[in-house]
Amino acid sequence: MGSSLKSRLVEKALELGFEDCRVALPGSIPMAPERLSAWLELGAHGTMDWMAETQARRASPHALWGDVRSIIMLGMNYGPSDLRVPPSNAANISVYARHRDYHDVIKGKLKLLAGWLAAQAPCEVKVFVDTAPVMEKPLAEAAGLGWQGKHTNLVSKELGSWLFLGSIFTTADLAPDASEPDHCGSCRACLDSCPTDAFPAPYQIDARRCISYLTIEHKGHIPVELRAKIGNRIYGCDICLAACPWNKFAKTAREIKLQARPNLLAPPLTFLAGLDDAAFRAFFSGSPIKRIGRDRFLRNVVIAMGNSGDLYFRDDLLRCLGEPSPLVRAMAVWAMHALDPAMAHELRGRMLAHERDESVCAEWLNLPTNE
Repeated sequence: MGSSLKSRLVEKALELGFEDCRVALPGSIPMAPERLSAWLELGAHGTMDWMAETQARRASPHALWGDVRSIIMLGMNYGPSDLRVPPSNAANISVYARHRDYHDVIKGKLKLLAGWLAAQAPCEVKVFVDTAPVMEKPLAEAAGLGWQGKHTNLVSKELGSWLFLGSIFTTADLAPDASEPDHCGSCRACLDSCPTDAFPAPYQIDARRCISYLTIEHKGHIPVELRAKIGNRIYGCDICLAACPWNKFAKTAREIKLQARPNLLAPPLTFLAGLDDAAFRAFFSGSPIKRIGRDRFLRNVVIAMGNSGDLYFRDDLLRCLGEPSPLVRAMAVWAMHALDPAMAHELRGRMLAHERDESVCAEWLNLPTNE
């Protein structure tokens, strides 16, 4: 296909708003299947069963699409303009979720670029964002967009840690780029910053202890020993990303749809707890937060209230004790006790008398008695 097509492809990608565009070959990540298998065998994926179910397709680009000859990896910056931590009475939402759902933004641009490529050369194309079984971080490293840091996320020398990835699989023959070597050195900033110790070793993550996994992917009750460590993070976590020294080169996102909504920078916990299902869907319209549903979201808000140390939230928690979802009621028990142990014990017998869910009963029965 020649270098001229590739150079024009890069120009078009930058024109569409991507910060970087590079090419990897389908066979450029030979160690990925083995590493994925070892990670799954440890159970470090937690309840993300889809990781195991798609293992075969995820492990190799050719398993996903046998005809692929080149993989175009795209990076788009979503760097924040403000990384200040909200006060304990407000919600801390991950940077990537403070704006429109990036899947929609990235996929739309990928389709435009793929359509342009197909019009330039006789080739087939398929576009993927991270909802598809693609090992995008190893492929991005192989293509030279960056390297997988010790926190397992991609790091770019030019953009730091704030980088969305997308890929275009194509039957076109494009010259591959050189891979990016690891530049972490002896730095442990990301590992040491994690409040839940989610990294058993450098370059390894145990999702079961990761705040992002616990607040987004995990559908059940959050383990009691991790609740206080979540703080006021109600959706995702940026601690390990923000700790990376390479972020000194990061820039604020250019794409307007990836710039934070002001009302998602530090929304009051009381406001969020008061949203019914319709209001929740309306407030988070176009946001990835809507996909976890109100019950899981409210579970996270209730834990944040319990971690606030603010008795102001007692009325909110009393109301949450009557929520239909046992997931919410159980966390409300824990949060009530965290804020006001005396009131929690006063309510204990009365609430147990009509509680039918075993998980909620267990929360009431397991309240510490040595106050």
